[in-house]
Amino acid sequence: MKRKINILITASILGLMALSGIQAYLINNTYKLEKDAFIEETKRSIFRFDDNIAEIDSIYETIGDLVINQIIDYKRGLLQKPAFLSDFAKTRDAINSRYIELYQNTFKEQGVSHPVKFQKRLKSIVLLDSVANDTLFFKSTKEQSLHLIGDNFDINSAYGINNSQTTTDTERDYVEDGLQKTINFEFQVVTQDYFNIDGWEQEVLRRMSGILVLSIFIFALVLVLLYYSIKNLITQKKIADIKTDFVNNMTHELKTPLATLTLATKMLKKDDIKQQPQIVDNTIQTIERQNKRLQQLIDQVLNNSLGYQEIQLNKELVDIEAYVNTVLDDFMLSQKSKAIRLNRNFSIQNQKVKLDKFYMTTALLNILENAVKYSDGDVIIDCMVNSTSALNISIKDYGIGISNKDKKQVFDKFFRAGNTEVHDVKGLGLGLYYTNQIVKAHHGQISVESKEGKGTIFTLTIPFH
Repeated sequence: MKRKINILITASILGLMALSGIQAYLINNTYKLEKDAFIEETKRSIFRFDDNIAEIDSIYETIGDLVINQIIDYKRGLLQKPAFLSDFAKTRDAINSRYIELYQNTFKEQGVSHPVKFQKRLKSIVLLDSVANDTLFFKSTKEQSLHLIGDNFDINSAYGINNSQTTTDTERDYVEDGLQKTINFEFQVVTQDYFNIDGWEQEVLRRMSGILVLSIFIFALVLVLLYYSIKNLITQKKIADIKTDFVNNMTHELKTPLATLTLATKMLKKDDIKQQPQIVDNTIQTIERQNKRLQQLIDQVLNNSLGYQEIQLNKELVDIEAYVNTVLDDFMLSQKSKAIRLNRNFSIQNQKVKLDKFYMTTALLNILENAVKYSDGDVIIDCMVNSTSALNISIKDYGIGISNKDKKQVFDKFFRAGNTEVHDVKGLGLGLYYTNQIVKAHHGQISVESKEGKGTIFTLTIPFH
């Protein structure tokens, strides 16, 4: 059964992991699709935003005039290619803040609700000639291209929009050596527009919030259902094991008196036995003893199964030291099978406590009897009583002890520590359960400390009020 449960748990965990993997894959794909849709939506919103905006056109003309003047200087031999547009940053700084303000206002008018940064970059300038073109400026990658105008941001995380190629035929007059001259040239400019969205991840996640919440809810629901299913399965197995152990223990406890009763009944049927009154009397006494034992077993199952809510206490004010000594004395008188040394230690401050003497005596005797049952050879028991802030009764033995695993269940109904299939120690697993219920009925607590082979300490704490 245990192997089947382990297989089921392993299969459930693997299934949950597979479900988690599939869900993560689907969420990741949805995230990518939402991201692409968001980027495309932004592209459409700002695509060619600068068309038909006069003030932006005048800014482009300023940049164009600078490029034309640099080309004229180049053609006149006053400027070398490596220095082409090397001081362009000065011109950009003069006009850039107004350009950024203009395009941000335009984006707002176009309904772009999220913050977008925009820039235009120069890729190449080529002088066109029927014989041979002359490349004045060329950068093969977007990282190397020149930032013409717009916000400054990491170009590697940017998205491209327009790749614009413009051809211009220009004729300009200039003065050289006191003479006015005219220069004609045709050039081609290639630019690329880029944009970057601050916090686009949050925007995409916001759009996915519905599916994310639903996915998390479904995953949590499956996890909780799996947890409770496995927990209930294990609980049912424990209950089944407890029932089996109880039936085995009860069967074992009933076998001896029943066998004795059967044998005694057969003896009474024999004619020769009937003629011997002494043997008949002894046999009848044996029947009475075994009948009483059977009745005790039944009463133990019925009475010791009560929960603390069902226990009706009849509390009375008792003298702590006198009461505990009486219980210990009665216990010592009832134990004749083993040599027992009982050490008593009292630290009494509050002399009186209210409790039900009948039930509390039962609780203490259950612990004391267990100390005898689970001790090998001579039995040593220490009983320590303290009544400072509450009544604390500690009963310590030096027996076989309880394992850490069993300590967690030692107060459970029908549970017996150790190997439940070995019946060297008689019992039904009800004594400590009933003791715990009695202490709870007094609004108290019971704790256990134990190490295997070192003994056990049970401590009962009963409040004064």
